[in-house]
Amino acid sequence: MKRITLSALLIASMMTFSACNSEKKEDSKEVAEEQNEEKFEDTKVEDDTEFAVAAADGGMIEVKLGELAQTNGSSSAVKDFGKMMVKDHSKAGDELKALAQQKNITLPATLSDDKQKKYDDLAKKKGKEFDQAYASFMVDDHKEDIDEFQEAAKDGKDADIKSWAAGKVPTLQHHLEMAQAMKDAVK
Repeated sequence: MKRITLSALLIASMMTFSACNSEKKEDSKEVAEEQNEEKFEDTKVEDDTEFAVAAADGGMIEVKLGELAQTNGSSSAVKDFGKMMVKDHSKAGDELKALAQQKNITLPATLSDDKQKKYDDLAKKKGKEFDQAYASFMVDDHKEDIDEFQEAAKDGKDADIKSWAAGKVPTLQHHLEMAQAMKDAVK
């Protein structure tokens, strides 16, 4: 009788576990945005929370792609740039997490579906093909980042988020210069 009960419990547990795993995973960025909307709706810092969520998502892909560059890249310029991305964006991400916790802002825990797709696309490439695709992506991505961070630094309502964004602009500009040099080197 005990074996039957234990077997039934084991089967029920496995079925529950597999049912949970078969559901579509929610986009972590969207979940964070929804939670922040509930907390900050109709407040002057709602745009700041959206910026923080986007910055966290962008920072995570920079770190993951930097790690990927060190394994899939063939050029020393790509590998070195990837190492710098991991170091700089990990540090910025930690600062943002601390700031978000202080401000009660929910940040995504994993890459958004969009960023995950970009990562997956680059992860399929190796060697020179990876180097060129990564360099091109880094140039385009850092141009966008600079615009977003400058806008947050100029138009943000929360003084701490505004200051954090402004403080990152010089680093992002340096990254863009380095990315452009890397792109030129791997043509």
